[in-house]
Amino acid sequence: MIKFEIKNQIGILTLNRPDKRNSLHPELISLVKEKLKEHWDNKDLRVLIFTGEGKAFCAGADLSYLKQLSNYSSLENKKDSEELAEMFKLIYNFPKPTIAAVNGPAIAGGCGLASACDLIVADEEHAKFGYSEVRIGFIPAIVSIFLLRRIAGGMVRQLFITGDLIDAKRAFEIGFANYLYSNALEGAIEVASNLTNNSDYSMIETKSMINEISKFSVDQALDYCVNLNTISRTSSDFKKGIESFLKK
Repeated sequence: MIKFEIKNQIGILTLNRPDKRNSLHPELISLVKEKLKEHWDNKDLRVLIFTGEGKAFCAGADLSYLKQLSNYSSLENKKDSEELAEMFKLIYNFPKPTIAAVNGPAIAGGCGLASACDLIVADEEHAKFGYSEVRIGFIPAIVSIFLLRRIAGGMVRQLFITGDLIDAKRAFEIGFANYLYSNALEGAIEVASNLTNNSDYSMIETKSMINEISKFSVDQALDYCVNLNTISRTSSDFKKGIESFLKK
């Protein structure tokens, strides 16, 4: 259900259910989580790209899986929701930069998967984004956490309440997508290649900082960042970077 490769220090995790538009399924969710945990501390992996096989990025939950959920007990649904939440959390907290190469429709949970990544590269012709949960009497609950960290609240309300789809251009205009390319995966690899020129230490600590300060008040965040700043100035990457900068 997934494919994975590392080339030139860039990992590519491909959702591989093209006949089901790469829709989410318990087995696929489990495989994605396993792969993230497996490569959490892999020093040969510096950037991770998510994409979809075929014409879709991820069309949300599998239809047969949705039908099954409607017959679950409350306890079964809670357990299933926790599994999905853990996958999103692992993506969001993955120590290396993550990029969603959105090659086609990213709908509901698929849009949530993209929003949990650090950067979104959208195929300017084929990418579509939307949260269709309200159209089937569902609530975009878990995915809301990550969308609210990407774009302003007014647009979040519009996307969630209407269930409308937006194209790549509109996603870029509202700040949801970071880059537009004629080929999402090629674009994501280009962006990832540029990131490998940066300090791994700095990118990892910057990701952690962004995630942490969102939990704090301004005073708490400043105290946290003063300590982080102090520590970063003693790192070997900082010393090498300053020396190289000054020589230039």
